[in-house]
Amino acid sequence: MKKLTEQDGKSLYMVNENLAVLKDIFPEAFTEGGVDFEVLRDLLGDAIDEGEEKYGLNWHGKKKARQIALMPSLGTLRPCPEESVDWDTTQNLFIEGDNLEVLKLMQKSYANKVKMIYIDPPFNTGNEFIYPDKFQDNLDTYLKYTGQKDDDGFKVSSNTESSGRYHSNWLNMMYPRLKLANRLLEKEGVIFISIGGEELSNLIAIMNEVFGEECYKNIIVIRRGVKNVQAQFETIDSLNHGHEYVVFYAKNGDTRFEKFFIKNDQDEEPTGSWNNHWRGTDRPTMRYEIFGMTPSSGQWRWGKERSLSAIKNWERLIIDIGETPSIHQ
Repeated sequence: MKKLTEQDGKSLYMVNENLAVLKDIFPEAFTEGGVDFEVLRDLLGDAIDEGEEKYGLNWHGKKKARQIALMPSLGTLRPCPEESVDWDTTQNLFIEGDNLEVLKLMQKSYANKVKMIYIDPPFNTGNEFIYPDKFQDNLDTYLKYTGQKDDDGFKVSSNTESSGRYHSNWLNMMYPRLKLANRLLEKEGVIFISIGGEELSNLIAIMNEVFGEECYKNIIVIRRGVKNVQAQFETIDSLNHGHEYVVFYAKNGDTRFEKFFIKNDQDEEPTGSWNNHWRGTDRPTMRYEIFGMTPSSGQWRWGKERSLSAIKNWERLIIDIGETPSIHQ
């Protein structure tokens, strides 16, 4: 385990890295004093987007959120062998600290090296989202909020819908973290983000800006229990929600994935997955023999009578198209 602590060191200053990349592409746009934007404008030609009417998502605090992502962290990672398991041999890393600061501190060692990121941020339902009223010292914010420092003069607030910047507060929290997460992913890396309907459209908008629309791969719908809190009333103001989402993006829009098949033990090549008809919930009454196979745990998705009927329909279809049924167990 490693913890976030205040030290004299700094994390990677990403402005300098951005300038180095730009100078490598357009060296003629640089002078001794810095970037010559007039020359850069000439080099970019018609790609310059000027004027007030632009397509995209804008909100109060967006410029500050972009700057926060670029600011170096004043913290460092402190190892905690006494709280760790198999310290000398483990290849796992668990970091405790404010996620914005941790993302910054990981840039030096893990930029462009992470294969997959999963984020489960606040859904911004108006209750559980706690945000600081000031952003100039994110590490200090974390230490006070978690009780590691005296909280005199420090204020946190629930992001209620009555707040004048309800969506802006959430976007200001998410934007710098997504910018930093993008830099951590390797070329073929992917990111999954759980989200509810409250901020789904805004999340897609900032993901398109940070990653690019071409990197969008899908929205996975996750079924959940329906919270029917309005059943007691004569009328309702909306339909009940029985699902949430996982937004799926890749670092590179050209990234392709192998087919999601599971290799059976007796087959040299993947032939499919029994998971289409099997689920992990453990119901012994829903376990029975199909094709000579009886699962030792879990359950078949359908009852026995329905499953056997489906098998007969499949066998009839195979014969009708002129093939011989063959079963792979």
